[in-house]
Amino acid sequence: MIIAAMTFRLHAPWVHSLKEKRMVVKSLVSKLQNHFHVSAAEIDEQDTHQIIVIGVAAIAPHTAMADSLMDEISDFVENNTEAEILDEQREIR
Repeated sequence: MIIAAMTFRLHAPWVHSLKEKRMVVKSLVSKLQNHFHVSAAEIDEQDTHQIIVIGVAAIAPHTAMADSLMDEISDFVENNTEAEILDEQREIR
């Protein structure tokens, strides 16, 4: 069993309130959960309006599948939000 973990740090310059940020985060997290059946949540910078940090975790049967899944998730995040990806971290355990 392989655990794939990813962290995305996004910048959303048009967000001017925590309510707006919450809508962006909720939408992206929900899309990730529904499309990939992974665990996803905002994990840091909850009080910063324009910075979004989302963590994603999944279980895969082998490393090749975990790598492939992380590539797909990365592409999905890039294509499903207007926010700029500042940083992406990947970890396989």
